[in-house]
Amino acid sequence: MKRSVLAILSGVVTAVPGWTQEAATPHEMHRRHRDPEAMIRALEDPARDAYQKPDEVVAALGLRPGEVVADVGAGSGYFTLRLARAVSERGRVFAVDVSPEMIRHLNRRLRDEGVPNVVPVLSDPDDPLLPDASVDRFVIVNTWHHIEDQTQYLRLMKRMLRPGGQVVHIDFEKRDLPVGPPVSEKIAREDLVRQMADAGWRLERQHDFLPYQYFLVFVPE
Repeated sequence: MKRSVLAILSGVVTAVPGWTQEAATPHEMHRRHRDPEAMIRALEDPARDAYQKPDEVVAALGLRPGEVVADVGAGSGYFTLRLARAVSERGRVFAVDVSPEMIRHLNRRLRDEGVPNVVPVLSDPDDPLLPDASVDRFVIVNTWHHIEDQTQYLRLMKRMLRPGGQVVHIDFEKRDLPVGPPVSEKIAREDLVRQMADAGWRLERQHDFLPYQYFLVFVPE
């Protein structure tokens, strides 16, 4: 059975990257869940840039003007707006998230900042709800462990990718870190590579400049 949006949101709160593991007590997680503004402040905390290196990540993707990118777990738009600049107004970014609060926030932000090439998508927990053959790259940052039916999600992404498309996974290494979710909630790099291979995806390349996360690029076999 699919988890409810409420359950997914609770999981997202436990792993918002701007919060240390020590701060993520059950009481604090519950407070943040009730306060979308607190979640947004954490996601957009400038201190996150030091380890997330968002501009370096986008540069490493090598996006071309005119590409269509799906930012899965877009949240407040931390990566979304950077991806939108990289693909230019000729391209498009689908900002996919299960949280109505985040989608509303992102809609306001896009309007206020005059960003024309982002399409917010309120998705199902196990379905990005995008058209078939509509995406050049899926970018999934700190989100994969929140998706319960990952097998279905991979199957749907394969349908939604255009020929030559990619799936990019960036997530926390499965070890004690000063940021990110508890170790028990993380997916080890080798387990993700195995899961993707079993589902018909090949690891094409990886980048090693992030201090706490792996950065893996997959293509369909």
